[in-house]
Amino acid sequence: MEALKRDLGTTRIKRLDRAAIIKYGQRRAKQGAGPVTLSVDLSYLRTVLTHAAAVHGISVDTESVRLARAALTRLGLVGRSFERDRRPTEDEIDALLDYFDNKSNTIIPMGRIVRFAIATAMRQEEICKIDWSDVDLKKRVVLIRDRKDPRRKDGNHQKVPLLNLAGFDAWHLLLEQKVLTGGKGRCFPYHHKSVGTAFRRGRKELGIEDLRFHDLRHEATSRLFEAGLTIERVALVTGHRDWKMLRRYTNLKPEDLHQLQTSKQASEEEFFRMLAED
Repeated sequence: MEALKRDLGTTRIKRLDRAAIIKYGQRRAKQGAGPVTLSVDLSYLRTVLTHAAAVHGISVDTESVRLARAALTRLGLVGRSFERDRRPTEDEIDALLDYFDNKSNTIIPMGRIVRFAIATAMRQEEICKIDWSDVDLKKRVVLIRDRKDPRRKDGNHQKVPLLNLAGFDAWHLLLEQKVLTGGKGRCFPYHHKSVGTAFRRGRKELGIEDLRFHDLRHEATSRLFEAGLTIERVALVTGHRDWKMLRRYTNLKPEDLHQLQTSKQASEEEFFRMLAED
C-alpha cells in the first residue's frame, strides 16, 4: 500500500489506464519487486478502485488493471508464488533430534520444539507466543491469538487441538515444557527468531540442504492426512480458512489407507467429541 501511495498516489484516476499501470509495473520490477510482489500490488490496486466505485460512486476503470496484469504476466513480471513441497526425510528428522537432544550448551529445547512443530503444524512464531493461560488442560486445546491469515490477523483467535497423530504427542510435549517453565508465562519463552537461528545452525552443521523450520509445518500437515483426517479436520489443526490450500497435501497413495492405526482413530474421535462439548 505504501508503494502504491508513493508511486501512484498523485495520479488522477482518469490517467490510470492500462499503459500507466504497465509502466508502474516495469518500474517496480526495476526496483527489485518480484513477480509475486507485483501481483499483490495489482490486487491491492484493483481492490482500491473497486472500493472507490462501490462505496463512493466514483467512476473508475478496473478493466485497465486486468489488461495491465495480463501484459505484465506475458512479460514475466507478474506470476504466482512457488509452492514449496520440501518434506524432511525420517533420517533428517532423526539427525536433527539427536543433534538437538545432545546439545548441552543451549538454553532453547530445540528437540522438543521440533517435535511440537511436527505434532501441531504450528509456525515457530505461534509456538513461541503460546501463554499458559491460553492452554485448556481439561480439553487439551490451546488458543492461538491473532493467527496468521491473508485476510485477517488481528482478532483471529483459533483453538488448536493437542493431538498424537503425527508421530509425536503434542500434549505430553507441552506437559514436559510445563515442568520446565512452572506453568507460568509463555509455554516456550524464547524469541521465534532465536529458534529459527538455532534450527538453521543445526541444519548447517548436519549438512542438511534446503530445509527450513516452516517445512516442519508442511511435514505435520502431510502426516495428519496420512493419519486419515479429512480436509475439514486438518484445517481445524492447521488454521487454513481456504481448504483449497490444503489440497496439495492430500496426494496419498491407496496403500496408505491400510496403515491407519486404531489408536490414532480413537484419539481423533476423542478430540472431536471434546470439541462438540465445547
